[in-house]
Amino acid sequence: MVVAVLPALIPDIRRVYESYFTAFKGERMGEIMLQILFPGIDTDAPDFRAAHAKGTLEYWHTSDTQYTYKAVDMADGEILGMGLVDIYVRERSEEERRNHGVPWLEGEQRERAEKVLNPLHEMREQLFGGKPYIYAHVIAVDPKHQGRKGGMALAKYGFEMSERCQLPVYFEASPSSIGLYTKAGYEVLKETIVHKAETLGTEEDVVVPLVVRMPSSANGMSFYEWKEKGYPNFNAPSAKTKL
Repeated sequence: MVVAVLPALIPDIRRVYESYFTAFKGERMGEIMLQILFPGIDTDAPDFRAAHAKGTLEYWHTSDTQYTYKAVDMADGEILGMGLVDIYVRERSEEERRNHGVPWLEGEQRERAEKVLNPLHEMREQLFGGKPYIYAHVIAVDPKHQGRKGGMALAKYGFEMSERCQLPVYFEASPSSIGLYTKAGYEVLKETIVHKAETLGTEEDVVVPLVVRMPSSANGMSFYEWKEKGYPNFNAPSAKTKL
């Protein structure tokens, strides 16, 4: 069985995000996130999916950093899952990195959502600031396609992006998915993000593990060694000799 990771195309939007929504509904933390980000909304409803597809297409016309990928079974062309990444090729200013929050919500719903999302943004600032890197937002596999290696294909595609771009890949995993990333070879960071039970509406806090994959040009450096050296640019002509 051959699974390829390919760029998602405009006609793929509905099917790619079918993987996203069904995967989130099949996973504890993912389901909580859907409830927080889309409170009181039936994300399976045709009108919601149509509006979401329209908004996604509009965003694709404006974003200059975000890429959507699909994992495809080459035997039948079935889309097994999707991945969403931002590739920050150059350093970004504080204004470019500004956290815009959750503007589609209001009042207590927005406050709750931002209590969950703001720590993610703050951690990225702490770890990378404005330095170039690849931020993997999500890897999602349709539950009915579990076992067909779509998740591993997407996780390992992160290695290929890291190598081609010569940038670290950073991902916020989940308690249920961390095994996939450690098996694929990602470095688990000592930092974690803790979502409080009272915010999530759960019986206990949820700890979010964080992982990084360094490119081969790091010459075996861990993320922390790279950070300690001042985030050397692996794409600079003399980078390898300086490392």
